[in-house]
Amino acid sequence: MNLLVVEDDPRVADFLERGLRAEGYGVQLARTGPEGLSLSRSSEPAVLILDLMLPGLSGLELCQTLRAEGCHVPVLMLTALGSVEDKVNGLRLGADDYLTKPFAFDELLARIEALLRRGREQRPRASTLQVADLLLDRERMQASRAGKPIALTAKELAFLELLMSTPGRLYSRERILSNVWGTTEDPLTNVVDVYVRRLRGKIDEGHPVALIKTVRGLGYRLDDSAG
Repeated sequence: MNLLVVEDDPRVADFLERGLRAEGYGVQLARTGPEGLSLSRSSEPAVLILDLMLPGLSGLELCQTLRAEGCHVPVLMLTALGSVEDKVNGLRLGADDYLTKPFAFDELLARIEALLRRGREQRPRASTLQVADLLLDRERMQASRAGKPIALTAKELAFLELLMSTPGRLYSRERILSNVWGTTEDPLTNVVDVYVRRLRGKIDEGHPVALIKTVRGLGYRLDDSAG
């Protein structure tokens, strides 16, 4: 899941890049308005995080240009200008959400997730997910690999669906717990690691390519890369 951050303050840009990468997002950075416009057109980000005050082209002008070109990428506007008039102006010119600096990183994550969720709800939901030779039929909630059915419990299916929905995205244990088990599960539990072992035994065992990857200290992802 790739995000584009257009921010000219080096400290803020570095903070956002490190924090978002730690959450498993791919991040591109642009330091000026024209650079941000060019990357928005070429890279098709899942969400555009856009500072308002930028050299060369303001965030408002950038957003307005993209909307005039028919680009519907979700835009989260960041700015130190927090008046109601500023916010209304940004929303009217095409921004989807507005966050005033300084902001809590958790709130930024929540707003990004809301924009991503809104985008998924507006797109038809794929009935089948596939990564390499691993298939998941969402309507029947049945999995198979290399044509052979895999017997999975309801929680194992929910876990697998989460990983397969965005192949290559890194999921922290906390995010997996929240998505699969909900907020009532003890964050110190090792249930995620237990289920990863179960899924590996059912999905990867006996196959030349292991699809479930561990990123030590950070979490898990599912893809068909060699690493």
